[in-house]
Amino acid sequence: MSAPLLVTGASGHLGRRVVELLLESHKGSLIVTTREPSKLSDLAARGVVVRKADFDDAKSLDTAFAGAERLLLISTDSLDVPGRRITQHQNALDAALRVGVRHIVYTSLTRPEPDSPITLAKDHWATEQALAKSGLGYTVLRNNIYADMLLHSLPQAIATGQLVAATGTGSTAFIAREDCARIAVAALMSTFEGKRTLEVTGPSAVSHAELARLASELSGRPVQFVPVDATSLKAGMVAHGLPAPLAEAYASFDVAVAEGRMGEATGSVAELTGKAPTSVASFLTSHRETLKAAGR
Repeated sequence: MSAPLLVTGASGHLGRRVVELLLESHKGSLIVTTREPSKLSDLAARGVVVRKADFDDAKSLDTAFAGAERLLLISTDSLDVPGRRITQHQNALDAALRVGVRHIVYTSLTRPEPDSPITLAKDHWATEQALAKSGLGYTVLRNNIYADMLLHSLPQAIATGQLVAATGTGSTAFIAREDCARIAVAALMSTFEGKRTLEVTGPSAVSHAELARLASELSGRPVQFVPVDATSLKAGMVAHGLPAPLAEAYASFDVAVAEGRMGEATGSVAELTGKAPTSVASFLTSHRETLKAAGR
């Protein structure tokens, strides 16, 4: 019988997909946590142990994590208060230690070092440092930007004929969420007991100029890349109704791309899963109808 595995944040997009993949391949006990267990009643009906986890209530996590040997800690979405997510992740690590978890798989961010311009990076860096000091075995998965995010930005670009970004000539090694789920499953099911940090990327990097060309080809509509500076990008997003902190966060990713921080492609996905990740071109081609519809 395989070791008991636990997935946090199982009602989110990534967590749910990880669970579905585990149900196909994992033969042992599977525990999942969520803030609202009622949302996962269908998983409970399939034999999954569903528990409530409140990352703001440190002691409650002992019960939530009890019995797990390997744990996937999906970074929380608590971005409303600075530092809250760091505290939540520390609570999770402390509870994991108390109940005897042996290995943590953590979903981090590409190159979250202290000099990263990305506003969310400091939370991931602090969590990585806490993991390193915890005494736990760990696998840090530094996921690049989801290719899935392009299904939000490219339809608008196709509709307007302009792909506006502050990425300059920088490129991004976009990774499909499906591939992030697959590598998380592989890391969670692995017998690896040590400490490792992996950059999780697609097979190659693409620039926004290349994205504009792909969008044009797939939609049949002309799309031009319009480079702007980060300040103008933020102002434009706010003018279109996006809250300023969110606009700041989105623009900070463009700055990181422009600085060349998001463009390194690695072989991590293929090495852990045995299957190469999906390219941006293949991903977008599989969503061709969505892109075509944006141009009608």
